[in-house]
Amino acid sequence: MVRRRDYHEKVLDHYNRPRNVGSMSKTDTDVGTGLVGAPACGDVMKLQIRVDPKDNTIADVKFKTFGCGSAIASSSYLTELVRGMTLEQAGRIKNTEIAKELCLPPVKLHCSMLAEDAIKSAISNYYTKNPNARQTDLGGKGAPLPKVEIETISAGQPSAIAA
Repeated sequence: MVRRRDYHEKVLDHYNRPRNVGSMSKTDTDVGTGLVGAPACGDVMKLQIRVDPKDNTIADVKFKTFGCGSAIASSSYLTELVRGMTLEQAGRIKNTEIAKELCLPPVKLHCSMLAEDAIKSAISNYYTKNPNARQTDLGGKGAPLPKVEIETISAGQPSAIAA
């Protein structure tokens, strides 16, 4: 059990009553999965989004997190935040927004960074499964990602060239 004096009430709320815990089938084409971890503290976060392909909005979201109360709360809060957002909107979420909402102390900022990394990883996984979906730079500018082509150079070694 989390000691009350160590965590803000918002963290305790999400820790004691986490929202959207669970998982989805990784093989579903409309599901993007992000799995991230922090080796320094051992926190591991899996975030999955189900995307409505008609409008690229997040129709459902689930998480499983192994970690401290702040990591669990960051995951839980993120699931509430991104539901209904477009992938572009969700890709703009910053850890500072999560940390501010949960009143995380500086020593726990890495938990909110995991949540930011998890949503970006889930979005990237969705786009990998759905190459015809509209991709953006995930930085929130709506710019298309550069296409990468493989070109063979004279020494016979492949080289990645941005088109």
